[in-house]
Amino acid sequence: MSISDRLDGRAALVTGAGRGTGAAIAERLREAGARVLATARTRPADWPEPDVFLTADLTTTEGIGTVVDHVRDRFGTLDVLVHTLGGSSASPGGFAALDDRHWDDELQLNLLAAVRLDRALLPAMVNAGRGAVVHVSSIQRRMPLHEATLGYAAAKAALTTYSKGLANELGPRGIRVNIVSPGFIRTAGADALVDRIAATRAVSREDALHQVMDSLGGIPLGRAAQPCEVAELVAFLVSDRAAAITGAEHTIDGGTVPTVG
Repeated sequence: MSISDRLDGRAALVTGAGRGTGAAIAERLREAGARVLATARTRPADWPEPDVFLTADLTTTEGIGTVVDHVRDRFGTLDVLVHTLGGSSASPGGFAALDDRHWDDELQLNLLAAVRLDRALLPAMVNAGRGAVVHVSSIQRRMPLHEATLGYAAAKAALTTYSKGLANELGPRGIRVNIVSPGFIRTAGADALVDRIAATRAVSREDALHQVMDSLGGIPLGRAAQPCEVAELVAFLVSDRAAAITGAEHTIDGGTVPTVG
């Protein structure tokens, strides 16, 4: 029996889609035939279809409301929800450098935005009896970098746990929920970090890249993953080819995580 990986006509929302991995996921789902609404705080100037990009801040109730209203007006009910939004702007310096504001910012961006969007959009998918959800977490939920991203790692750990519980609840109702946990991904932001390290430490760009990979404990594959590779994994998970996969965490890190779990 042949199972298609096409998503023709399916309504999809991708958050955090303004750049990097989120943008790659939105593009890949479009290529598979989905009707994609992308959202982020800022729309890139070169976005190919400005009319299907919605600017909104999902860390606010107003931003959530804007996206939910637009989804209902445009699609009615989603078939696919991919929550890519995440990141960290906390100060380095370990646990003592993180005050209440830092913790609140990390939780709002990396956990509660997904929780609130799910709460608003998933009931319609449940009523329809179908749908696929992917939450993008991080390998840092198992390998927290205490110096700079402890709050981010803790929030992603909570997102992963929440996603597993959600999958258990919604699986019998026809909704599949999976988690994708990337390691080091070669986004524009990652490249800028490498450039800053090279300039600050007066080393070559190649040496700076290896320093970043070494800080993660090394990448056995020898390179970072590309955004398009994460997008391929997500496109598979929301397609009919993954119809029996739910409640699973899928790590894409070139072998960085040193244990099986």
